Amino acid sequence: MMKIVIITVSDSCSEGKREDTSGPLIKQIIEGMGKVIEYEIVADEKASISQAIKEAADELKADLVLTTGGTGLSLRDVTPEATREVVEKKIPGFAELMRQKSFEITPTAILSRAIAGIRGKSLVINLPGSPKAVKECLDIILPLVPHALDMIKGKGHENSAGYLQ
Repeated sequence: MMKIVIITVSDSCSEGKREDTSGPLIKQIIEGMGKVIEYEIVADEKASISQAIKEAADELKADLVLTTGGTGLSLRDVTPEATREVVEKKIPGFAELMRQKSFEITPTAILSRAIAGIRGKSLVINLPGSPKAVKECLDIILPLVPHALDMIKGKGHENSAGYLQ
């Protein structure tokens, strides 16, 4: 069973000033794919975000680490930078596809700076912060995640048949 960690990046949620709606939505959407072993809210601080991703990958051995929030253009949006610091390989296709397909729905989606990559045997994907955008992006990428995880774990292409059917 896939082990999943969800990290919400938000100053206001981490301070208790606003309720997180994106993290719980992610959990609801991915329920059938695996078990959420950790759900955490961190402030928009590069060190906090990087540490949360490292713990998810290195200590919890999560297969999939999904962050939500901090991918925009504001000064406090540093999730891509924090992720870039801790992933060992970048996987640009996930973010490119999310931006391309989301742009067809909402033109401002092109402003997302989300990235994806690998740390150890964990797939790390940044998602936007809004629940609407989270759902749109997960609908786009979730069919690709099992194959990506197979590849990360060294299972090769022989198991790829049927992922997108």
